Amino acid sequence: MSLFLPDVYQKSIYSINYESLKTAGVRVLIFDLDNTIVPITANEPNKRLKDFFEDIKNMGFTPVLVSNSGQKRVEPFKEGLFVDAACNAMKPLKRKYKKVLTVYHVKPYEVAAIGDQILTDVLGANRMGFVSVLVNQISTNDFSRTKFNRIVENMILNHYTKKGVFKRGEYYE
Repeated sequence: MSLFLPDVYQKSIYSINYESLKTAGVRVLIFDLDNTIVPITANEPNKRLKDFFEDIKNMGFTPVLVSNSGQKRVEPFKEGLFVDAACNAMKPLKRKYKKVLTVYHVKPYEVAAIGDQILTDVLGANRMGFVSVLVNQISTNDFSRTKFNRIVENMILNHYTKKGVFKRGEYYE
């Protein structure tokens, strides 16, 4: 069950302590797209998100989008944020994550993966040895394939809550 427990839990991408990640040696930030950086109804990045990505680049990070969505969905964000992206990633499988390690010449401990889902983002990051960062989903609207994951995710979170190791709304670094 520890593969489902995030290393960091924060309200949103905007509340993460990026200086702390940098101090820990993280150089590459993998961001999930849907309900992590934008709601599923967004078709392009807004000004706040563009400014945010510029800020983290200026901090010395390399941001990369890794999404289970297709190219048509991911491309406007890749181009609008001026970042690399991997679509159809099939997270939590390791293939696209391994490619990030190869392309950017980094070790697993130099990568943080940030997402809103335990079964894809947190599990995938933990399986790779990345810093796993869970954020609250932006919207309760989900793609139909995600709705089942949310049911399983709630069971996992309830288990962690009963064990006293995780509670929604109690954020930690």
